[in-house]
Amino acid sequence: MTSARFRATIPGEPVTLTGLGVVGGVGYAPVQWVRPRPELPTAGPEVPEDARQGEKERFAAAAATVGSRLASRASMVTGHASEVLAATSALATDRGWQRTVNKHIDGGASAEWAAVQATGTFVAKFEKIGGLMAERTTDLKDVRDRVIAELRGEPEPGVPDPQEPVVLLADDLAPADTAGLRPEVIAALVTALGGKTSHTAIIARQLGIPCVVAVGELLFQVEDGTQLLVDGETGELTQNPEGELAHRMVAEAAEKADRIRAWQGPAQTSDGYRVQLLANVQDGAAARKAAAPGIAEGVGLFRTELAFLSAQVEPTLEEQTAVYLEVFEAFRGHKVVVRTLDAGSDKPLVFANMPNEENPSLGVRGMRIALDRPELMTHQLDAIKAAAEASDVEAWVMAPMMSTVSEAEWFAGLCRERGLFPGVMVEVPGVALRADKVLEHVEFFSIGTNDLSQYTMAADRMSPYLSTLTDPWQPAVLRLVQLTAEAGQRAGKPVGVCGEAAADPLLACVLTGLGVTSLSAAAPALAAVGAQLSAVTLDQCRRAAAAAVDAKGSIEAREEATAILGG
Repeated sequence: MTSARFRATIPGEPVTLTGLGVVGGVGYAPVQWVRPRPELPTAGPEVPEDARQGEKERFAAAAATVGSRLASRASMVTGHASEVLAATSALATDRGWQRTVNKHIDGGASAEWAAVQATGTFVAKFEKIGGLMAERTTDLKDVRDRVIAELRGEPEPGVPDPQEPVVLLADDLAPADTAGLRPEVIAALVTALGGKTSHTAIIARQLGIPCVVAVGELLFQVEDGTQLLVDGETGELTQNPEGELAHRMVAEAAEKADRIRAWQGPAQTSDGYRVQLLANVQDGAAARKAAAPGIAEGVGLFRTELAFLSAQVEPTLEEQTAVYLEVFEAFRGHKVVVRTLDAGSDKPLVFANMPNEENPSLGVRGMRIALDRPELMTHQLDAIKAAAEASDVEAWVMAPMMSTVSEAEWFAGLCRERGLFPGVMVEVPGVALRADKVLEHVEFFSIGTNDLSQYTMAADRMSPYLSTLTDPWQPAVLRLVQLTAEAGQRAGKPVGVCGEAAADPLLACVLTGLGVTSLSAAAPALAAVGAQLSAVTLDQCRRAAAAAVDAKGSIEAREEATAILGG
C-alpha cells in the first residue's frame, strides 16, 4: 500500500517526504495551503415552525447560487475539468440531497445544520457503496461547504488566488478547486490523498503542473511559507532544500520541457517505427484546442457523456448530432474514435432510472445501460452517423464496459447497420482473456487502463491507500495489455490505449513494446510522449516491455524499464 515516507539521513539534511508522482516536472516555491473549509455547525435552537419555509427558501437560494457558479466555471474550461465541474454543479441542485435537507428543516433544523446532516447521510451511503461512488464524497462535501459559506455570507472556501508562484498544498482537492488553477502561479500541486487517476492528477496533467499525490498525514507537518522542492516524477518533496540545487533542478526540468515543446512529430521511435498519437476530448472546445498544435493525429477517445449528464430528458437526435459535429469539424480528414455513453456509477442519468446498487462500479454502467434501454444506444449511433456524414472524418465507435463476445457481436451489428466502424473498450479483464473471439466481431480495441487496472487488481482506483495496486505499471495489468495487443496482431486489427497510462512517456514506450499501435491522452501530454519515443529504438521498447511484465511489482517494473529506456 502507498504511504508517505519521511527521510532525513544526515542530521541537518533537508527533510524529504515521498508521495506518488503523477505529473512530471519540478516546482520550487513557498508553500500555500488551500483556504480552510468553514467550521461546520452543530445542532442549535429549533427553528420555529412558522420560520421553516423561509429557511427552506434560504437554503434553495444558496444552493442555486453555488450550482450556478460551478456551472459557469464548467463553461469556461474544457476537457475533463469541464466534465467534473458540470457533475459537481449538478450535485448542488440534486433533488435527492435537497429533499433530505428540506426534511431536516421540517424537523426544526437550520439550513446550515440540515445541509450537514443530509450530506452525512449521503457520504455514509457513498462510502458503503465504495468504488467511484466513494470518490463523490469529496465533491459533495465541497458543495456542502460552499453552500454553508454562502448561507453565512462568507468567502468561498478552496484555492487561493496567489499573485506570486506557490506550491499549493491540500488534503484533497475537489474538481471546483483544480479546474480553476493557473499554471503561471502554481509551481506545483501536492495533496495528502489522491491517486494516479484522481481528478486532481488528471487536471494537473491537462494543465502541465507538476503534481504529487497520496503523501499521507505527514504532509500536514509542512507549514505555510516553507520553501518546498517538488519532483513530479519521483514524488519527492524536499523542505527548505539547498537553494542552488533547487534552482538547478528547476532549470533542468525547464530545459527538458523546452525540448518537449520543440518536438513536432509524427511520433516514431529513433529507428522509424510509427505510433499514432491521438487526443482525448469531450467537446468541441477541447477538440479545437487539441487540434491546434498539429501534434494529435486524430481523436482516440471522444467522451460523449457531457451532453447527457446534466440533461433531465434524453437529448434529441438533433441535439446529439450538433455536439458530435463540433468535435468532428475540428478533426476533418482524421480519425475520431467515439465512445458511446459511459454513464452509471459516479455518473448517473436522471432520465435512465438506473437502480440503486450495492457496488455501482461493478453494476449497470457503460454499455450495460443499453442492454436494458437499447434505444439510448441506437439513438446515439444514429446521431454519430448523421454527424459523420456531415463532416469528412473517419468515425470509429467503441462501447465501454463490454464484457462478453455476444455483447460485442450485438454492438458491432448495430454499428455496421449504420456504416460505422465498430470497436470495443477493453476495461474488463474477461475481454482481454477472450480477445481473439471478441475480435472476430469488431474491428479494433482501445484499452482503458484506468478501469482495467482497478478490475484486474480488485482495488478502487480512487483510493489513496491502494494507489500502488492500481498503478498501470502493475505487471498483471501489462500482461493483459500484452495479451490484447498480441490478439490484435494475429487478427491484423489495431489495438490502442486511451487510459491515463498513455500520458506517461516511459510507460508509453513500454506499451509500444507490447504491441500497442496508438496512444491517446490529454493533448498537453502528447508532445512529451512523442519526444520520449523519438529517443529510443523499438528494440529498447520491446526489452523494456518484457522486463516490466516479468517484474515483481509496479515499482520494480518502472525501475527496470527506466534502466533500459534511459529515462
